[in-house]
Amino acid sequence: MNTFIAFLPRTRGLCLLGALFFSLAGARAAETADRVKVVHVPGAANVMKAERGTDGTIHLLFDANGGPNYVRSTDGGATFSAPLSVVDEAARKPGLEYATWDMAIGQDGRVHVVMGTNAWKLKLPQEQWGMQYATLAAGAKTFTPVRNLNHKPSEGYSLAASGSGAVTASFLSGKVYTMASRDGGENFSPYAEVNPLIDPCKCCTTSTTYGPDGRLALIYREETNNERDIYLVLADRNGQQKRTRISATSWQLQACPMTYFTIRGTPTGFVTAWPTKGQIYFARLDKDGTVLPPGEIPTPGRSGMRTGVVALSAPDGVSLVVWKSQDVLGWQLYDVAGAPLGKPGSVPSRGSGAAAVVLGNGKFAVFP
Repeated sequence: MNTFIAFLPRTRGLCLLGALFFSLAGARAAETADRVKVVHVPGAANVMKAERGTDGTIHLLFDANGGPNYVRSTDGGATFSAPLSVVDEAARKPGLEYATWDMAIGQDGRVHVVMGTNAWKLKLPQEQWGMQYATLAAGAKTFTPVRNLNHKPSEGYSLAASGSGAVTASFLSGKVYTMASRDGGENFSPYAEVNPLIDPCKCCTTSTTYGPDGRLALIYREETNNERDIYLVLADRNGQQKRTRISATSWQLQACPMTYFTIRGTPTGFVTAWPTKGQIYFARLDKDGTVLPPGEIPTPGRSGMRTGVVALSAPDGVSLVVWKSQDVLGWQLYDVAGAPLGKPGSVPSRGSGAAAVVLGNGKFAVFP
């Protein structure tokens, strides 16, 4: 191409080169715009979590007037099943309300859900202020009866589930605790403190996932000396831990900011996103939890109090960061080096949740 242009008159060669540049730029912009698909799910007004199973099924959880509802899609989001209530009739009490905290998809496509309630507001016994859990087996028509896993005043619930039947439930109650199951959620170990050195923000959350080597990855916001940094804890089955600060921008604050954040596994490590001073940042980590260059990356996203944020990576290394703020769902794509791809996108979206998945073709679907 360069040789060909060199034999053209100078002006014509530059014009052709410019035309080629704008043509490639236009094609890249079109490809970027086509990389994210907005999927509206009928009847889902406050989508809280979406996951794509190993079989390609999209699992989606949303909060409705009667509590958390679940739908699934087996055709890439073209159609969805009828809503299924997560909360069984026996668990429903006068005035008691259930709200979604997290969902994970485990072995054989089993759906795991954790919820919170307003039991504290109703002044019910404190043992009822705990983490509520239900599962749905593949092919089942109803969720299992709701179980109180920890019987302890708590919040900040999150779940991680693996293809081998391991499930970990995490929560905040002054400290960070986890409960582990090795049989697909049938039985959980008693809750145990993750690390006595951890001093978490008491009203933020936890986020957990399993890494490519099977280690559990948990992120939380520290509050020691009112420095509200994001930390990662990597733990194996033998109790060996590695604790790493992953946020670089400091946030000195004399109160819990009440923010949410996320970590997801990738084939080679993790991708994570969180707010600092209201701005959303994200980072890519290797399997040992080391932040990859260029470090934390600021996004155009802004967060609200307890509003959702999602970070995902496609097989080719392209990442998507999604956030919710003021009833708007926003997102930004990033290339393998962490540079923005195209302009941010947004769509009106009620509620506080943010949900997205990576599709089988490497594109992304967001659910307002």
